[in-house]
Amino acid sequence: MTSTSFTVASFNVNGIRASRRRGFDGWLADRFPDVVGLQELRCPLSEVGEFPGYAASIDVGSIPGRNGVGLLTRHHPAAVRSWAVAPPRARGLGAYASHGRYIEVDLSDRPLTVACLYLPKGGLPADMQRPGGMRAEADGGAKYERKMAFLAGFARELDRNRLAAARDGREFLLVGDLNVAHTRHDVTNWRPARKMEGFLPEEREWFSSLLSPRRLIDVVRTLHGDEPGPLTWWSWAGQSFVKDVGWRVDHQLASPSLARRAEAVWVDKEPSSDARLSDHAPLIVRYRE
Repeated sequence: MTSTSFTVASFNVNGIRASRRRGFDGWLADRFPDVVGLQELRCPLSEVGEFPGYAASIDVGSIPGRNGVGLLTRHHPAAVRSWAVAPPRARGLGAYASHGRYIEVDLSDRPLTVACLYLPKGGLPADMQRPGGMRAEADGGAKYERKMAFLAGFARELDRNRLAAARDGREFLLVGDLNVAHTRHDVTNWRPARKMEGFLPEEREWFSSLLSPRRLIDVVRTLHGDEPGPLTWWSWAGQSFVKDVGWRVDHQLASPSLARRAEAVWVDKEPSSDARLSDHAPLIVRYRE
């Protein structure tokens, strides 16, 4: 029987080796999505391991223990492009070419390009940094400036890649941990979050600039509606996971025709804190063929 739908999962594993110790392989075998985007592999290629039933396209980057992205597909892809092999052309991204933050594949079983991104977390601008009132050490806004440069450059690069897929007769889908929560429905405590990295007004404006009826659609928000959630990240600390106090920073942004075929979305949140595979949970969307 021919399948009439396919599923795409995006999952920040926060270290593939640690996630595997917690049960990642069992999750993957049980859910078996058609495409899986992975972020924060955080290990050398020799230690990533195999993914039975999948062809794995991987870029672990050059920074030990940091970053690393991958795309798992049921069939060997028709083409694979990573920044390590084909550096980004947009200004502001060159320094990240070897960091293992972006990879994309052309699927061989359907006309679709899937891209996977792990976007820098960033920090606060200098005028918002208060000694003793921050989780991270004050840096004069350096991380903030780097993230904003990345955002500007990536918007241009994303347009270029999306249009290249369209010229080739392919739909386009961006999945990954974008480290930006877009609307107040994407953060449990959204009012104080307005002064936190990942929910700053300028970051949210950038996210809005990616979206339009003719370019890319936030399929998760479209399917879920204008109501709280679905959350995808919860701090390891305290009772955040149990009380469902978290953020939605994991996304799937689809070209318009593909977005119209999105029919269901769910976050595969574990039943208890002890069963967590990562500080993120897999974000899964089902699309009609």
